[in-house]
Amino acid sequence: MDMLLRFFFPDEPVNAGRSVLLLLARIAFGGLLLLHGWMKWHNFAVLSVSFPDPLGVGSQAALMLTIFAELFCSLGVIAGALYRLALIPIILALAVVVCVIHQGDTFASKELALLYLIVFVLLFAAGPGRYAVDTLLAQKLKPVRHSEER
Repeated sequence: MDMLLRFFFPDEPVNAGRSVLLLLARIAFGGLLLLHGWMKWHNFAVLSVSFPDPLGVGSQAALMLTIFAELFCSLGVIAGALYRLALIPIILALAVVVCVIHQGDTFASKELALLYLIVFVLLFAAGPGRYAVDTLLAQKLKPVRHSEER
C-alpha cells in the first residue's frame, strides 16, 4: 500500500528548477489538450453523429470518453491533482488515435497525436513536481506514512 501511495503521491524532493519546468509543461500541454476537449464538448451534437468508434461503444460514447480524457483529465494534469491517474485516460486516448484511428495514414496525419502522446508519457514518468496538488497531499500523508512504518 505504501508503494502505491508513493507512486501516486511522490514525496521525494524535487528541485525548484525542474519543478518549474514540469509546471510549465503541465500548463502548456494540458492547456492545449484541454482546448481540444473544449471544442469537442462545444460541438458535441455535430460530432457525436460521426465521431470515430474504434472501441465499439458507439460514436456518442466514444466522444464522451474522449472529452473526459481531453477536458476533465487535462484539468487534473494542469493542477497536478491525481496527476498520474489523470494521465492514464489521456495516454490511452492518444494511443488509440495514433495506433487505430490513424493506423494507415501518413506520418503527417498522426504526427500531432504522436507528439502529444510522447509528451504525456514523459510527464507520467517525471511526476508532477513540487508545485502540484499531489505534492501537497503527499506532505499531508507523510506523517501518516511514518507512523505506519514504526
